[in-house]
Amino acid sequence: MERNIRDLLILIAGSFILSIGINYFVIPNQLSEGGVFGITIVTYYLFEWSPGIVNFVLNTTLVVIGYRYFTKRTIIYTIIAIILNSVFLIITEGWGEAMDDRLLAALFAGLAVGLGIGMIFRAGGTTGGTTILANMMNKLLGTSVGSAMLGLDILVIAGSAFVIGRERAMYTLISVYIGAKIIDMLIEGAEERSAVMIISEKNIELLNAILVQMSRGVTVMEAEGGYTRENRDILYLVINKREIVQLRKLVEDIDADAYVTVHRVQEVFRSGYKGRKA
Repeated sequence: MERNIRDLLILIAGSFILSIGINYFVIPNQLSEGGVFGITIVTYYLFEWSPGIVNFVLNTTLVVIGYRYFTKRTIIYTIIAIILNSVFLIITEGWGEAMDDRLLAALFAGLAVGLGIGMIFRAGGTTGGTTILANMMNKLLGTSVGSAMLGLDILVIAGSAFVIGRERAMYTLISVYIGAKIIDMLIEGAEERSAVMIISEKNIELLNAILVQMSRGVTVMEAEGGYTRENRDILYLVINKREIVQLRKLVEDIDADAYVTVHRVQEVFRSGYKGRKA
């Protein structure tokens, strides 16, 4: 129950911030957005249709099409988010005014929209529209949600350029790019982590050094060489980006011939990870 209440509050806050981004920064400065929001904004420019109503109609239709790709909880949260987005878009309509600096407007539009959508994703929902397609690509292809949305949004922005003009479309691209980075940061975490695998003849020395000097937990995995068929241990650990240099120096001091691989980790599900000494 506590989790559901927390998620609902995040959905409400995210939807409100998203509506501020669109009605306070995007529309007053004649910018656009990607996805369904871009379509709703363009229809507002052309026909003065309410963005909230158009958003509700289009996104509800897309949810009906894409519901099978999500869990029941995600669909419920998405429907709640769509309703909240539409309501807040209606409430905040007309709040903003044009800014003298359109670049500044684009920057803050990207920040607000990205923060709002990221919070909705973090709570377990989506905003519908291209976010449904982006989540599908994330699940099926492993593409980051923000990058997938960026590619899909570019297509919509390219079309909106015929309405808002080429220059404003370029500013919109800046806004959408910033929003995509904010979304990735909220979903995957602000601190980038890396998984490291070490194969060395001096595993014991390296293990002790990592435990003592870096205060990081290490997993020892048994492996067999494909060519030599010899048994050996592999050290596996997850560290943050700042610690890579420290680990590299430590390995070079103990075993310069060690074989080390490093790859990016999208997310770590362990509360104790962040509490360790960095």
